[in-house]
Amino acid sequence: MSASERQHTLAKPASITGISLHTGEQVTLTLQPAPEDFGFKFRRIDLEDKPFIPALVEKVQKVERATTIAEGGVNVHTVEHVISALTGMGVDNAIIEMDANEPPIVDGSSQPFVELIKKAGIVAQNAPRKVFEIREPIYQETRDGTILTIVPDKKFRISCTNVGPGGRFTQFISLEINPEVYEKEIAPARTFVYYEDIAPLMEKGLIKGGTLEAAVVVRGETLLSKQPLRFDNEFVRHKILDIIGDLMLCGRRITGHVIAVRPGHGPNTELARSIDAQYKQMRSMVPPPLAIPTGEAVLDVTQVMKLLPHRYPFLLVDRIIGLEGETKCTGVKNVTINEPFFQGHFPGHPVMPGVLQLEAMAQVASIVLMKMPEHQGKIGYFMSANNVKWRKPVFPGDTLIIETEMLKVKRSIAQATARITVNGVVVSEADLMFSVVDR
Repeated sequence: MSASERQHTLAKPASITGISLHTGEQVTLTLQPAPEDFGFKFRRIDLEDKPFIPALVEKVQKVERATTIAEGGVNVHTVEHVISALTGMGVDNAIIEMDANEPPIVDGSSQPFVELIKKAGIVAQNAPRKVFEIREPIYQETRDGTILTIVPDKKFRISCTNVGPGGRFTQFISLEINPEVYEKEIAPARTFVYYEDIAPLMEKGLIKGGTLEAAVVVRGETLLSKQPLRFDNEFVRHKILDIIGDLMLCGRRITGHVIAVRPGHGPNTELARSIDAQYKQMRSMVPPPLAIPTGEAVLDVTQVMKLLPHRYPFLLVDRIIGLEGETKCTGVKNVTINEPFFQGHFPGHPVMPGVLQLEAMAQVASIVLMKMPEHQGKIGYFMSANNVKWRKPVFPGDTLIIETEMLKVKRSIAQATARITVNGVVVSEADLMFSVVDR
């Protein structure tokens, strides 16, 4: 297992002190190493029992100009910048200790947290990194024009459009997110606020620690800031910074292409909730461990090759896990990235060809035929395939459960029905007809 496939944590603790944006309090934040599979958890060390709050979407309490999480009456405000930095820099497990209820805003970006992470150092752990690959598109739209969607992709990409009031400062950028890109292109982007929003925010008791050193204020077409813009499109880059932090609240890294128009913390966290729901749905479809029959009902690959003439790279059955009577047969095919057909189908987006799924069904169905005394030593040729349906794509890492039933055998002609499932979901099915001939 390569280092990039393993979980990472911090090598040692590191601290930073500053003023929080919304509460205006001075706070010291310390990043601490954490064990494997720990994730990100905030810890309020200013409270008597020093409670932990998991950085999960189910803990999100409100999203008023920032993301707030809470556990049993204890809350932490504006969590997105530090979570974004940890995620963007490749950290999987960390304790985020604070002696107040909000991280320091510092300069309004996540760059200070990136520097803190680099000061602490990052070390690989033994457990494999948890990455959820988006399989089904998710789309959501709000009445005020926010559109967020995520579609399957082998990388983690974000394409974002920022649109200010009246169309001001409309900006777009599309980036693949990795530690190098994050540190250089995303982390330095500062938070910003429109001048007309300042009074309402102050009336709500927010941005008490807001200064021109910690944010860019937009007044009409004028930018008020202690520093010049760090990028021509700094606003949309900060939107991506927020998206990374908010989406990590789903509890795991993802691969997928996020397309965002007018994003905000509310829609971002709702997308995180939808990602979490898709993950849990897929986990619920994983069938319980198969009860492998004993005796002659189990055929390993060596026994399969005694019945079938197929050999590499065209043997598409790894083993037979069930034979029921003289008509039903269930086989298994473990699909790996090493399959030769993935070299050309398709580069960068490997999908198992549907015709090979059909062939796998035919091979499992042929096991029943070849076990019949009158057909031993013979070979089955395809005559037809009817009612063929490919319902879901098959990817590397999938385990195909191939179920077949012989419907009719008359002399040298046989008819069967078959289907393939992955995680309990049918991905393909067909009715098959064979002609059994001498080799």
